[in-house]
Amino acid sequence: MNWKVLKTESAYKKAAKRAMAIFEVGDGTPEADELALLLVLIKDYEDKHIRIPEVNPLEVIKLKMEERGMKAKDLEPIIGSKGHVSSILSGRREITLKMAQRLKDFFQLPADIFFSDTLDNFTQQNAGAL
Repeated sequence: MNWKVLKTESAYKKAAKRAMAIFEVGDGTPEADELALLLVLIKDYEDKHIRIPEVNPLEVIKLKMEERGMKAKDLEPIIGSKGHVSSILSGRREITLKMAQRLKDFFQLPADIFFSDTLDNFTQQNAGAL
């Protein structure tokens, strides 16, 4: 089939369906070339049309705590004192880079959940110093 830039959702779905059908083809085959092209077209369509919602780090922490049956006091070794944990969980205090690293490791989460907000705040706070 002659593939073109994906401009509609139906074309996107058709391309995704075809990519899944030939996903495990061998290297050096015409299907492997088709798959490589389809993956580029699919990524291009997704980059232009599909927006992934931002994740609130506090909601992720609370969800992970609930999943593990944890209480706020269980975060004290990771975040710090009872007051620090309370301030973080209530949103009164920002998660520091050090806390984000510890939370990422403890909950085994992708770093960008914590670092997008943390880096934005760091950039805003230090804009004059740069």
